[in-house]
Formats: sequence, C-alpha cells, structure tokens
Amino acid sequence: MIFQRAFAAFAALAVCASACPASAFAAPGTVQAETARPGSERAGLKRRVAVGRFTNSTPYGRLLLSPGQADPVASQAGDMLVNALVTSDHFFVFERSDLTALNAERVLSGSAGQALSGVDALLLGSITQLGRRNEGKQGFLNSQRRQAVNATVEIRLVDVRTGRVFFTASGAGEATTETGEVAGFGSRAGYDSTLNDRAIAAAIADAMTNIVNQLQQRAWFTDILRVSGPTVYVSGGPSQGLRAGDRFHVETPGETVVSGQSGLPITLPGSRVAQIEITGFFGDSPETEGATARVIEGQLPADPTGLRVTEIRP
Repeated sequence: MIFQRAFAAFAALAVCASACPASAFAAPGTVQAETARPGSERAGLKRRVAVGRFTNSTPYGRLLLSPGQADPVASQAGDMLVNALVTSDHFFVFERSDLTALNAERVLSGSAGQALSGVDALLLGSITQLGRRNEGKQGFLNSQRRQAVNATVEIRLVDVRTGRVFFTASGAGEATTETGEVAGFGSRAGYDSTLNDRAIAAAIADAMTNIVNQLQQRAWFTDILRVSGPTVYVSGGPSQGLRAGDRFHVETPGETVVSGQSGLPITLPGSRVAQIEITGFFGDSPETEGATARVIEGQLPADPTGLRVTEIRP
C-alpha cells in the first residue's frame, strides 16, 4: 500500500513535469531578454546616433572562422543593438556598418552627390563574456537539468567631433532553461543554442537604460531655416519628439577655442537672443520635417544664419 501511494505521487509529479514547458529567464540581478524598452511615456527629443564596430572578444564561435571572415556573433550583437536603439524611440539611427552596400545603392539611385547625415555620437561595443554552464540534480526516481548562458557587453559612446570617449556602459544578461524527469516521465532537452542569443539580447537591454540616460543629458539643438514675418521655420518635427507648445531658446553660436590643458576644442556659451514656441509642423518624412514657431520673448535678427535653437533645461 505504501509503495502504491508513493508511486501514485511520483506519477502525479511526472504529469506536472511533462505538462510544464522548459523555461528561460534572467537570474536575479540581470535583465530578461524580453525586457521592455526604456521609457514608457514621452520619448523626448531624439539624438542622432550610429553603431560602428561591434566585436566578439570571447573565444566562442571564433575557432572555425577563416582569416578575414566576419564573426557572426559580433554581427548579430551589432544588429541587436541597432534594433534596441530604433525600438527605444529615443534616437535617429544611421547606418555605418554596411557603408559599402549603402554607397553602391546611392550611386544607383542617383543620390551619391548628397552627403551622409552626421551623428551626435558613435556607439562602439564588444561582447566580453559569453559562457555556458550545465547544472543537474539526480534523485532516487527524479532528475533535473538546467542550462544557463551568461553574457556581458561593453558599449562606449564616442563624441564624433573630438573622438573622445565620454561614456561607457556595461550590461549583463542570463538566459536559462530547465527540464526534469520523475519516474521516467517528464521532459528532456538537448543543447539549446538559442540561449546564447537571448543572453546577449538581455545584456544589451541591460545596458540600454544607461545609454539612453547619458545621451539624453547631452543638449539637443537644431537650426533656424528661415524667418518670415512673425513665423519662424526650424528643422525637426514630431519624429524627433517635438510637440506643439514646446519652447526653446535661440542662441548665437559660441566661439570655439582650444584648451591648452587638454588640447580639445571647447565651445564657449553663446548669447541668448530669443525664446520661441512651436506652433505647427510641415513635411512628410523624418528627413524633411520642419516646425513653425513664434517668438514669445526677445527678438530675432533679420538674418538668422548661425543661430541655434536649443532645448530649455530645468
């Protein structure tokens, strides 16, 4: 009787184990691969960024590569970072990794004479850790197996005007899957290659919050296209985060001097000449969008060339 009850209990556990699918999650202190994108309300004014080199500094996936062959893990991580930047809705992301294909297409489309858009910051990154471990427990009639992959990425932000690295961010992620058997019943799983992808994605998601916060601290600015009577036309529209009623300062460009201490160019503060308020928008694409505004304080000169429209910081 005791054996029959024990076997019935084991059978019930086996049914549960077979019905429960393998799970994958991030361990405490790490970010899951399905982490929501940073920022749930207004995205704010968008900065222009590009992803440059992204490398795989770990031995994983590199042993069978021929000299000069691209590392698929590094390419995958670079694509994940671009996707995270675009879906965050905080940035204009410009292509830099496939400039050869891009320039060839520009020639075919007849736009080779147009200059590529510059960016505010260049992102460079590397996978510095990618490791897998298998853990298991063996009992009298039950067994458990757990596969886990840990990944770490390092991303640095570079000021394209000076080449100075002004911020670095590190992200860590973990993806796991578990299987179990009871009295011969349950689920079994072999090598799960998708864990590597999900761990890298989780590490990039972990670093994204710091990247967004750091880039949002850099001043956003645009230029004045034209002044026609009381109407001021400026570059940028809703795709960059502008909204009707937003207010901005208008400043003269500050003089740029070279610091004798660091050898880097330093732009002195400009003079504030006016404050404007956004009243409407025009244009049918992010590249051709503009905004109309009215002067609510100060006065604009007849020739607005060189003036900068800057966001008002609290």
